Amino acid sequence: MEPLGMEMNISQQHSSDPLPFARSYQLEALEKAIKQNTIAYLETGSGKTLIAIMLLRRYAYLIRKPSPFNAVFLVPQVVLVEQQADAVEMHTDLNVGKYWGDMEVDFWDDAKWKQEIDKYEVLVMTPQILLNGLRHGFFKINMIKVLIIDECHHARGKHPYASIMTEFYHRQLEAGVSDLPRIFGMTASPINTKGANSADGYWQKIHELETIMNSKVYTCVSESVLAQFVPFSTPKFKFYQDMEIPYVLYARLVQELNVLKVKETDNRCTGFQHECSLDNLDLEASAAESTRRKISKIHSALIHCLDELGVLLALKAAEYLSCYESEFLMWGKLDVFGEKIVRSYSVDAFHAIGSCIPSGTCIFLLWRVSNMVLKDIRCIIFVERIITAVVLQSLFSELLPKYGNWKTKYIAGNNSGLQNQTRKKQNEIVEEFRKGIVNIIVATSILEEGLDVQACNLIIRFDPSPTVCSFIQSRGRARMQNSDYLLMVKSGDFSTHSRLKNYLTSGDVMRKESLCHASDPCSPLSNDLCDEEFYHVASTGAFMTLSSSVGLIYFYCSRLPADGYFKPTPRCIIDKQMGICTLHLPKSSPIQTVCVKGNFKSLKQKACFEACKQLHQIGALTDNLVPDIVVEEKDAEEIGKESYNDDQPIFFPPELVNQDAQESMTEYYCYLMELKQNFGYEFPVHNIILLVRSQLEMEAISVGELEVDRGTLTVNLKYIGLICLSSDQVILCRRFQIALFRVLMDHKAEKLTELLSDLTLGNNSEIDYLLLPSNYMGQNPVIDWLSISSILFSYEKVWKNHVNCNAGMIQTKSGLVCTCMIKNSLVSTPHNGHTYIIDGLLNNINANSLLTLSDGGVMTYKEYYEQRIL
Repeated sequence: MEPLGMEMNISQQHSSDPLPFARSYQLEALEKAIKQNTIAYLETGSGKTLIAIMLLRRYAYLIRKPSPFNAVFLVPQVVLVEQQADAVEMHTDLNVGKYWGDMEVDFWDDAKWKQEIDKYEVLVMTPQILLNGLRHGFFKINMIKVLIIDECHHARGKHPYASIMTEFYHRQLEAGVSDLPRIFGMTASPINTKGANSADGYWQKIHELETIMNSKVYTCVSESVLAQFVPFSTPKFKFYQDMEIPYVLYARLVQELNVLKVKETDNRCTGFQHECSLDNLDLEASAAESTRRKISKIHSALIHCLDELGVLLALKAAEYLSCYESEFLMWGKLDVFGEKIVRSYSVDAFHAIGSCIPSGTCIFLLWRVSNMVLKDIRCIIFVERIITAVVLQSLFSELLPKYGNWKTKYIAGNNSGLQNQTRKKQNEIVEEFRKGIVNIIVATSILEEGLDVQACNLIIRFDPSPTVCSFIQSRGRARMQNSDYLLMVKSGDFSTHSRLKNYLTSGDVMRKESLCHASDPCSPLSNDLCDEEFYHVASTGAFMTLSSSVGLIYFYCSRLPADGYFKPTPRCIIDKQMGICTLHLPKSSPIQTVCVKGNFKSLKQKACFEACKQLHQIGALTDNLVPDIVVEEKDAEEIGKESYNDDQPIFFPPELVNQDAQESMTEYYCYLMELKQNFGYEFPVHNIILLVRSQLEMEAISVGELEVDRGTLTVNLKYIGLICLSSDQVILCRRFQIALFRVLMDHKAEKLTELLSDLTLGNNSEIDYLLLPSNYMGQNPVIDWLSISSILFSYEKVWKNHVNCNAGMIQTKSGLVCTCMIKNSLVSTPHNGHTYIIDGLLNNINANSLLTLSDGGVMTYKEYYEQRIL
């Protein structure tokens, strides 16, 4: 996508007529698009969006409300939704709706989408939203009059663009349906691969795009036609000498990184480090696998840096990965132990690489950006990997301020799972780049499409473009007159040099082949692209294929009951020898397991497909093939909009209500929750005693299995007798319960002291049930009063019942305490919501002991935490 690319200070009357400032080739493309489905193959900055807008103006009479029809404008990135919608609103009088994933459109129902379709005439959205809407029957392909597809070269494989065309457009076309939308695609390159070895090879790839889009390519005769209107950057090759790391040093570093990744080392807690420690920690299988993948990603990134960037930048990469505030360390749902292992690997890798750089030696990359001195430089450096973007930005931020006031930032996507740079942060950097606050952006391919910065005057390909499309699009980011497009190539790398020279000529070849075959009709879609097994709900038009069923089953599970400790997900077990796949769904699903046989490559898809069919047949999926839970939530939301009546009664089960709060002794019925641990862990679970005021109508009951992070617990509930508690004991139990729930479950320690000091516990006193820890006296379960009484711990009374021991003393803010008193204590850190248990003490260090930092620096623990607090 590109901006309109011309001055438009002319007051326009919105009509179906072409815009008066349109260029000749734009008008020619418009005429083609009116007559037949068309792909506009034009350079970046040539005004393809304006052609799309003029096409919308021409079709406006068909989609203007109250017409039931619409136009849909698809863009591949969220950032382009606003940009393209604004362009349509500026040059038409049509009502425009804007949609992207963060609007939670996944949870909209048929009624909500009907409101949007009835309100807006042009819907601008990312393709997955339209694809989901078509699959759920919220959209009908024959109700769309114009379908505009920006950056349509993505329409291949399983991309949403391709799925929309194969699952819906071509199926209707083959069925003889005539009222299908006019297709208008836009691209700067109809080929999204490494190109071809011949003109016929290029045509074959163009033909594949034309077939799936059911459209013909329109283009200009030559680049010179566009050059009258659009400035082109000048390609220049910059050859550099590759200074390889001495092999002995390289082999040593790789060996050390490999050893760190898997080696058994001296670790006081587990005896293992990094990957090996995963087995010893007894993590849940999914958490262990996630940790292994994360370590592998970091290991691969560091090896890449050694191979391509040298020792210094590999060191910078390791330093960045080990930094606490690093965006790379937003691990998401990693187990806390897994997160510790991943960070530990990064820190150890940093020290291993740092030890190989001789003291006092500065190894750096001296790179001359251009022979020209540019005062107002606006440069984008394209790299292949996220880690390369990060370390180059770090290097430039150190070196460039010494020679000028240039400021550098990096922008990268998060699909690799290595970092989590937000969309908002990326937009802020782009805006600073537009204003000249940021001079240089080091970016991955995320900026090849959609960035509208006409002041950009220098593009550098640090890593060679992987495809023809990438080459053309990155070149098109330089939009200023006399701008340069620098291609960095290693001296002697004849293969890369030859490939890039082919890319330079590919534009002319693709134009020539498109023009030669312009009169050829579109070919029908091959059977293997549209013969995928599908499931269709006639009443709504909802549609599911083998491939789409996987996403649907994951979505269904995500809507099942969950909390901060358990996220329901499906689990597949595949027996390769037998050719059998067993799909296990969460216990809250009405269907527990689905077993299928078939081809190994599609076993998981077949299992998910069958599970979705069964869920629909029993009503767990509605006729729109959405989870029935979403519908229930929608109903609850509507109920929630009703004005609240303060006089409505509050109901609590009578068993939980305090019958007489004034009694000095309170009688409780005791029920033992027996917890059988079905997984291994260093800390065993303990039973729980439930105390209620009224007897439950049961003697014993098997509750079933409770899913937790590390496996399952088998829960049985049985009555064990009566107990009388004094008012002081009741208050003590309540304080323990509040502290437990507040800190462990809510992760909130704020105002805890104030809450616990209220001996009457305010309005909570009428809700009278207690969940208490249990241990055994012989064979009989009893309340664990030692644990409950620990809530009374205070520095003022700490010495009252202390028995002399040799554990040693520790200085705290409130004074000296014996270390035996704080062992097994619960520690809550409100600034990050974490909770810890003190399970041991390091007797050989104190506040003045030295702490080695990740950057090699040294300071005392006292100094470190003073800085953290400040």
